[in-house]
Amino acid sequence: MDTSVRFKLTALFAALMTMTANNGWAQQDNPALLDEVIVVGIRSALTESMDIKRDSNGVVEAISAEDIGKLPDTNLAESMQRLTGVSIDRSNNEGKQITVRGFGPTFNLVTLNGRHMPTSAALNSEGVNRSFNFKEIAAESVSGVEVYKSSRAELPSGGIGATIDIQTARPFDYDEFTSTISLKGMMDTSNEKGSDVTPEVSGMISTTFFDDMLGVLVAGSYAERDSQSQRVGSQGWVKGLGTADTSAINTEQNPARDYWAPYTFEVEVANHYRTRENGQVVLQFAPSDSLTASLDYVMSTYEEDIDMNRTSFWFDNPQSVTDTNGTAIQIRNPNDQLNFWAWDYHFRTENESLGLNIEWDVNDQLAIKFDAHDSTSHSQPDGLPAETLTSLNTPIDWYAVPPVGLVDIGADIEGTALPKLIYDDSALISQTGAGAFDKNNVSAGLYQQRGYEVENNIKQYQLSGTWNIDVENGLRSIELGIENTVYDIKALHTTDANYGLNMDISDLAVEFYSLGGFGDQLDNPENLFPMLINYSADELLALIATQDQLIQSPANQNRVEEDTVAAFVSLNIDTFLMRLPVTINAGLRYEDTTVTGQVIQPGISAIEYTNKSGLTPIYSDTNITYSDEFSYSHTLPNLDIKIDLTSDWVTRLSYSEALARADLSGLFPSLNITSARPGGPYYATQGNIQLSPYEAQNIDLSLEWYYASGSYVSAGYFNKKVDNFLTAFQIPTEINDVNGEPLRDPSINPRPGCPDTSSSACLSQPQDPIISWSTITPTNADSTSVDGIELNLQHMFGESGFGLIANATMVDSEAEYDVNSYNQSLVLPGLSDTANLIGFYEKNGLQLRVAYNWRDQFLLSTGQHQSGTEPTFTEEYGQIDINASYELNEHISVFIEGLNVGEASVRRHGRYSEQLIDAEQYGSRYTVGVRTTF
Repeated sequence: MDTSVRFKLTALFAALMTMTANNGWAQQDNPALLDEVIVVGIRSALTESMDIKRDSNGVVEAISAEDIGKLPDTNLAESMQRLTGVSIDRSNNEGKQITVRGFGPTFNLVTLNGRHMPTSAALNSEGVNRSFNFKEIAAESVSGVEVYKSSRAELPSGGIGATIDIQTARPFDYDEFTSTISLKGMMDTSNEKGSDVTPEVSGMISTTFFDDMLGVLVAGSYAERDSQSQRVGSQGWVKGLGTADTSAINTEQNPARDYWAPYTFEVEVANHYRTRENGQVVLQFAPSDSLTASLDYVMSTYEEDIDMNRTSFWFDNPQSVTDTNGTAIQIRNPNDQLNFWAWDYHFRTENESLGLNIEWDVNDQLAIKFDAHDSTSHSQPDGLPAETLTSLNTPIDWYAVPPVGLVDIGADIEGTALPKLIYDDSALISQTGAGAFDKNNVSAGLYQQRGYEVENNIKQYQLSGTWNIDVENGLRSIELGIENTVYDIKALHTTDANYGLNMDISDLAVEFYSLGGFGDQLDNPENLFPMLINYSADELLALIATQDQLIQSPANQNRVEEDTVAAFVSLNIDTFLMRLPVTINAGLRYEDTTVTGQVIQPGISAIEYTNKSGLTPIYSDTNITYSDEFSYSHTLPNLDIKIDLTSDWVTRLSYSEALARADLSGLFPSLNITSARPGGPYYATQGNIQLSPYEAQNIDLSLEWYYASGSYVSAGYFNKKVDNFLTAFQIPTEINDVNGEPLRDPSINPRPGCPDTSSSACLSQPQDPIISWSTITPTNADSTSVDGIELNLQHMFGESGFGLIANATMVDSEAEYDVNSYNQSLVLPGLSDTANLIGFYEKNGLQLRVAYNWRDQFLLSTGQHQSGTEPTFTEEYGQIDINASYELNEHISVFIEGLNVGEASVRRHGRYSEQLIDAEQYGSRYTVGVRTTF
């Protein structure tokens, strides 16, 4: 970790503590006066969240709704990022998944009212993981969130970073008839093609009947968002691509003079159209004071359409000049072509959950709880591929002398700004009378359709009991429970492609236009491509179908079932240590899991030499079936000790063991060919049902001072030692065809006419060389540790109405990525320092809040190229959000919200900061609305 950053954050926190000490702490001299003050809104929610933190065993952070159905942000993930140690991963500049204490979405478990919730995915690039997508749930339907950073026996397993429980409202939460309606209009300043203002509507009605014996709650929400994103970037940087002048390299840092050049450079514009629907119905029945039964149904649908166009070029064999670290800063590739891409994304997810909960206070000592639910997440229920991509390019006549259609391409890079993209189509103009950006000089290149249809079902049954002993200065209660959780995941993976299109596109609507975006934030838009292309991938696909050039491949069918039986015991003890009150929670959880996996996938009959840059597998009608099984068990202890040093000071010590399971697609047994180029490289992937879960030993220490109503300061230290980290091993593999013979490469010694003509001669034959595939398979391998410091301040400035929140988390790990090492097997994506600074005012019906969220640079991912593994880093990012509301009367309020009001842009780079991967520009989002409560 950068020590200067650590110092600055710590100094900021110390300064804020000093400021509040001078301005607000004197109020604690008259605590009785504070008890008479009734607070609502922001202060009420923050005070409730503080009380949850103070009274909990272990380390817990919480968010409470300011009012019925009103969380402090329009997106649940964006509310959670304000918590100490919590940061978010964004998609289209909207909170999607969370990272806690440097552990990414895979390592965190999200539950809904204590229940495992299934997730599903549609995009080929995302795979199928367990990470909850917070974009799918409206913040209005949530009454609170609790983040358990230390594990406990009664909590379901699956969270090493944290276990996050989302809580929804129930009718018995309210004393009488309650209703709320919120009407909003959202304006996204980035939008160009969609509606200027999109609606968001939410509402809830709750009431009770028969002397509070029966309760009914109905809630729902509907939201749209239209936006645009603009991007300049590359598909990645490759070590040793082409040739290079490496004379400038600093050999003390890079003695081997290794160098990196980009695969591509590209400019793209994407238009997004998102719709989200949430609904909830809850029935509660209490025939007596000791028995309550709750039946709840929760549903959500999330649908997004994206149309995207991209202008790009590929560097097949570039000639480069490097800087001192080996990054190509002057790149030239003569005799190549431009590519004009179109993407059409359509993905839809439908979620449903039906649950029953029964709570029975048998007597004053014994309480029993039973909970069961059946929940399903289904992506692409219509069965359509989520992603269609097509390419047009400048056609090349290699048989002409000289060849017709070639352009010279290149790029110059200065510092970390955008590259200066270079192309020279003067030869093309002299040959054809038109340049590369002319419809008459483009032809169809390829198409792909790909994606997942996933149906993920969870059935869970939980029976627990609490025996209240209430022994003074001793054992207060014992909790016992048993659980059974069954994941059943079915996934169809589709990959259809034709890399050798030869067709008439005269009927396709093709339009070239000026970029007209990318302002000062991304620098030098005049150095990018002078024109972008606009055409529809779906329209081109329809044209491909009419000319009989669709190639449809059977889908891979993967199925994984994960059956876990768990039992736990937890002891709650009240005692004294040197006359200081001590609360102890000691627990033990045992879990036994059996995982079974099966795949049905089409066999391969041959490999076709399709074109100069691609080999295509030819699938047969014969399927291959494979299955496997794996079992494991774990015993997970925990010990939480809380000591009340005074009436204001609390200290904690926690030890726990936890686990997190591998992503679901990592368990899929299917073997997939991902990339095959003439002469190599040849890549394939295969899941591994034998993966053990990640295992963590966690230690937490904290000191907390609750010095006034709604105000506290805390400091904590944590350490996590994690075993069984996954490493993607490359295993040399021969892949057999349906006849049991190894696949061969027809491009090494091509037969006449290949690949320029489609014939059986271009198919692999017995005399062709056998392909050695690099099959990437996840395997348990390494261990690492993560430790960090958390600082938190929440302060109310007396009765002035002003308040302040400041928090920071600083993390360190053995698994930080070393850019000067090319053989790291263990790295931890998502590891970064984070900080928040929030100021608010609430008085006389007026609420104002300004929030700044900051996240330091972090490793996003590592990608596999023919030269090895290369990293992608997301650079430091800070965002400002605002919120203001005014109560017209006790029932009606108006509000305005602004997200990313500074229009911060996102930048990602490769091994070094000069190696641009993504520079993304978004706009601000403003919401204006009215809210009624009765």
